[in-house]
Amino acid sequence: MTTTSTEPATTAQEPRVGHATLLAETAGYLARLGVPEDRARVAAEALCYGDLTGMDSHGVFNLGRLYRPLLESGRADPAAEPEILRDLGACVLTDHHRALGLWAASAAMDLAAERAGRYGIGLVAVRGATHFGCAGVHARRAADRGLIGLIAANCGGQRIARPPHGAAALLGTNPLSVAAPAVEGHPFVLDMSTTVVPTGRVRTAARDGRPAPEGWLTGDDGRPVTDPAAYDRGEAWLGWLGSRPETGAFKGFGLGLTVELLAALLPGAATGPSPAALAGDGRPGGTDDGIGFLVLAIDPGLLRDGFDDDARALFGTVLACPPLPGHGQVRYPGHREAELAAERRRAGVPLAPSLHAELTGLGLRLPVLQEN
Repeated sequence: MTTTSTEPATTAQEPRVGHATLLAETAGYLARLGVPEDRARVAAEALCYGDLTGMDSHGVFNLGRLYRPLLESGRADPAAEPEILRDLGACVLTDHHRALGLWAASAAMDLAAERAGRYGIGLVAVRGATHFGCAGVHARRAADRGLIGLIAANCGGQRIARPPHGAAALLGTNPLSVAAPAVEGHPFVLDMSTTVVPTGRVRTAARDGRPAPEGWLTGDDGRPVTDPAAYDRGEAWLGWLGSRPETGAFKGFGLGLTVELLAALLPGAATGPSPAALAGDGRPGGTDDGIGFLVLAIDPGLLRDGFDDDARALFGTVLACPPLPGHGQVRYPGHREAELAAERRRAGVPLAPSLHAELTGLGLRLPVLQEN
């Protein structure tokens, strides 16, 4: 869930489909899986946000691979109603009862924003959740209302990454997003995994036949692995932000543990570091059931005057920073994604040919736009 400028460039061979069509067809498919129509629309917006903003590893690539099995197996309940377990006004504890995270995380942010409008801050702690796609799409709901939004999630009982110098997987990718108003039409949206990349980036690289850059994966001998397919073969490990212990991996691991603390331990969700993690051979294991969220909204306008003007000045200064020779404009997280989304709404969303074929095989009607 990392917003970086390292996503692969669109190639001329990639068919483009209209964003409105992709959105409607994705919503229709989710509705056929039992998701109520209003929730299916919100879920489709969250899923297509990945393709719209260049984070295709968290877009419709996951419709058949991840969300269909979740719904068909019952691990996600399309009709589940989130339940408020404890309401302290500014703070709320909820159980999502396996609701589809693509819409339920946005609903939790809407609840946090409503409480922030009353108290200045709204915190919603969630257990019993499921995978929510791009973290940034949910955090941005707060920014679009003039608020600061934060959302973090653990991976439930799933264990993917080992601690630095550790021999057993303990944590998931544990994503985190922060969003806020910035320059008009271009909100600040930090959307990141605490591992160096999320697993979806590794899998889309394998799908596209691209090597994994050094630092994404390491073997048991500690050497870099550049074959992305080695991850799913169990021959390589996902690294933390900072890559190696000597270059800061403890910081990424510390962030991952912080997400586990706030998003899972606080609401009472399933955790990766559990006795079961030490009982096997140390390889990745567990399932991403019982996920926990931390959802936070802050209304800066209730706290002080002048926030919006100061935010525009701060992020405008970032954009005005002179670039190094040979490099393009300096940007802040979310700026490039906003421009890419505007371009793709106009010219269509590119899909890898194999993905387009997969989606049409699922029954989505996705006519290819003709080149102008």
